[in-house]
Amino acid sequence: MAEAVHILRSDLTRTERQSQPAPELGPGSVLLRVESFAVTANNVTYAVMGDSFGYWNFFPAPEGWGIVPMWGHAIVEASEHPDIAVGERVYGYLPMASHLRVEPGNISKGSFSDMAAHRQPMSPVYNQYRRLEGDPTHDPAREAQRMIFQPLFGTSFLIEAMFAKENWFGADTLVMTSASSKTSLALAHVARAKAPQIRRIGLTSAGNCEFVAKSGLYDEVLSYGEIGKLAGHNAVSVDFAGNASVLRAIHDALGDGLRYSCLVGATHVDARGQSDAPLPGPAPILFFAPDHMNAAVKEMGFDAFTASYNGAWRDFLVSTDGFMTVDERHGLAEAEAAFLSTLKGGAAPDQGIVVRL
Repeated sequence: MAEAVHILRSDLTRTERQSQPAPELGPGSVLLRVESFAVTANNVTYAVMGDSFGYWNFFPAPEGWGIVPMWGHAIVEASEHPDIAVGERVYGYLPMASHLRVEPGNISKGSFSDMAAHRQPMSPVYNQYRRLEGDPTHDPAREAQRMIFQPLFGTSFLIEAMFAKENWFGADTLVMTSASSKTSLALAHVARAKAPQIRRIGLTSAGNCEFVAKSGLYDEVLSYGEIGKLAGHNAVSVDFAGNASVLRAIHDALGDGLRYSCLVGATHVDARGQSDAPLPGPAPILFFAPDHMNAAVKEMGFDAFTASYNGAWRDFLVSTDGFMTVDERHGLAEAEAAFLSTLKGGAAPDQGIVVRL
């Protein structure tokens, strides 16, 4: 039997677990048994933006319901493909479920893509599965950290690359909301390594200021109540929170000193609405990582992009030992509870949730 967690698309707080027979295999298809995945604010973003960005389309569910995509590891439980062996382990985009049927194509030593017809309209970034035996970025000792951080790190790496390409739009300061979030921490790390001349200011709730400061990744940490202190800076901002009032406060404080306003994700779900009144300074622009990755690969070449990314990722992965612990849970019931808690903003900033099935 297979089991999946279904989320009501019109009310993300309503979930239910459903069991059904495991998917049958046809010629060339493979059945993956999900081993583990992380639950982060990134998964909340997938749900919040599920309709507008097509995230619900990856793993079909009954009408009105959806299955939230997760990043994690799986093992080949059954295979009808001559090049994919039972027992092989992979890393990639998985459902909040026990099983997934895929149709491998574009097979290499280190990866394959799911060529299932319903997945082809979406970005190929999400359809690729890394074959762990041939994956140079696989660190067996840090599989949990990979699940927690790597999808978020990729976004952060691409944001820094976009700013660098534009010479940081003439700014000398990078302002980040949700500074305790994993994506913001990753961006701060990449910016520190690649653009040390840019001052990094993290904005967070008063209760998270101590943790954010201890990470050592920011030059300055301000609570949301101190946003007025940004006045006078020549800055670009990256808003990971999706909180309309926080975004307005940043624009008000920086005024003409704000050179670029970047929107990424939505960690503050209850406050993600936007005001009708125009914001001072540049109009916020939504960052969609797959588009920027495709552009970066085209400009740099695949090998150069991969080498740059892999080096930055390895450096960041080691650094997470200093500020992040793993909160390990078991079973889909605990995955369901972890998602609902994260949806409500209940995740501890110094912990990353990993669910093992």
